[in-house]
Amino acid sequence: MKIDYTPFYKMLKGTDLEPWIGLLPERIAHGLRYERHGKLPEWEEALAKLPDVEATTSSLSPHTQRDEGVAPTIELRNEVRVDGKPIDGLEDLLKQFHPWRKGPYHVHGVHIDTEWRSDWKWDRVRPHLQPLEGRTILDVGCGNGYHCWRMAGEGAKLVVGVDPSPLFICQFFAMKHFLGDPRAWVLPLGIEDVPETPGAFDTVFSMGVLYHRKSPVEHIEQLKSFLKPGGELVIETLVADGPEGYSLIPHGRYAKMRNVWFIPSVPTLELWMKRCGLKDICTVDVNTTSLEEQRATDWMTFESLPDYLDPSDPAQTVEGYPAPKRAVVVAKV
Repeated sequence: MKIDYTPFYKMLKGTDLEPWIGLLPERIAHGLRYERHGKLPEWEEALAKLPDVEATTSSLSPHTQRDEGVAPTIELRNEVRVDGKPIDGLEDLLKQFHPWRKGPYHVHGVHIDTEWRSDWKWDRVRPHLQPLEGRTILDVGCGNGYHCWRMAGEGAKLVVGVDPSPLFICQFFAMKHFLGDPRAWVLPLGIEDVPETPGAFDTVFSMGVLYHRKSPVEHIEQLKSFLKPGGELVIETLVADGPEGYSLIPHGRYAKMRNVWFIPSVPTLELWMKRCGLKDICTVDVNTTSLEEQRATDWMTFESLPDYLDPSDPAQTVEGYPAPKRAVVVAKV
């Protein structure tokens, strides 16, 4: 497997995204230049070594259960291997893409236990969406594309994820090597690098991005610009308790994160979206992140949520702010 967007460009012909064909190659090459991350050549080498194994059983829309020991994941199996054991060397190859933050995945006997139980977030989001069958979707800040695969599993026609991290791009292509599904793609771009595409998408997701933007209202306006009339915007973000107009602005770091600018109250977030001209705005979920949903694992061995909270009071971050709480808000154009 190698990082190759040629099939993606072919899919864009005859669509609203056809103008991207002439713009993306240079932007993608810029996003994957070696000076952006010194380990990129090693990750490309690991991609090239992935074994060619056809999945005879796969699932992009698994049923989630949270019982201990049960792993509801994007799963690929080769029924020829009746012993259920991983393919020789596959786990070591996949661990070269450490840290794995979004998942989980189960690939030919290897369970990738990612930092985030992203399937739990998807279970909170999915019931409130317009049906994704046949839709063209943009997922901003998508990480390694876990939710892109889940969107494809719901019948999306095309899912375009964007994330500037070369590591996440390599993780995505590792999964694409085994899945082979042509509908999901992750591009090495930040949202500022996405070509202007008025009205090209049926659904736009921004999950875990808004609080990293210095100008959150401009971010919402840009997301809206990508949507067709009647399209749906899904924003998932950190929120703080407070009245309309309140937004937590950390003095420095928040939960050890440097680039957190605004954490709005839910009424403030809804007001921002209303001011941007969105309609039918509805907060469909508010959830305090648990230590079971975000934690260190063998596949992400760095600090995680338990390290970000005050050990004497887990209701606060180590800086003394309220512990992470996240909301999902959906709206229409």
